[in-house]
Amino acid sequence: MEAPSTGRPMRADARRNYERIVASAQEAFAEHGPDAPLEEIARRTGVGIGTLYRHFPSRDVLIEAVYRSSIERLSQRAHELLETHSPAEAFEQWLREQVQWVMANRSLATTLKAGMDHGSPTFTLCRELVIDAASALLVAAQDTGDIRPDIEPRDLLRFGHGIGVACETTPEAAERLLAVTFDGLRTPGTSVRG
Repeated sequence: MEAPSTGRPMRADARRNYERIVASAQEAFAEHGPDAPLEEIARRTGVGIGTLYRHFPSRDVLIEAVYRSSIERLSQRAHELLETHSPAEAFEQWLREQVQWVMANRSLATTLKAGMDHGSPTFTLCRELVIDAASALLVAAQDTGDIRPDIEPRDLLRFGHGIGVACETTPEAAERLLAVTFDGLRTPGTSVRG
């Protein structure tokens, strides 16, 4: 996670505070939604409310930073999985993680999208990161013949988003829907090899 650039480097202690505030806000938003009290986030972080406001002058700025950080982690996870798993296993594991991400972050993402220009630098960066992650996974799994060649990166994102939204109140159904989705995405005659 990287703090937004202000033209000069952030001091090490300021950077740590920034990162800790974002992590605490992520937890608070997951528990209480995007309206979690900022005072609670500052308390969890162990900083004063003034420190929180120096880094994040408004709730919207904090929500944007949490969203960006979350997308950066999800996107990085795709590359980590490709380094440690077969392409088909990485593909399936990441789609599972994307579904979990959607179920955990939908209210935050909805709040952010409602108040932000879709051409903003944050949206542009997040869109590029997640499409690049989906592309890397998809190309690797298609190159090995495990995933149908007619699937596009945005299709992978649509599947994950659709299942995540559909299972938000019934998370126990997600794995069943993912299994059906994987069956439809695989090249006929293939299965994940362990």
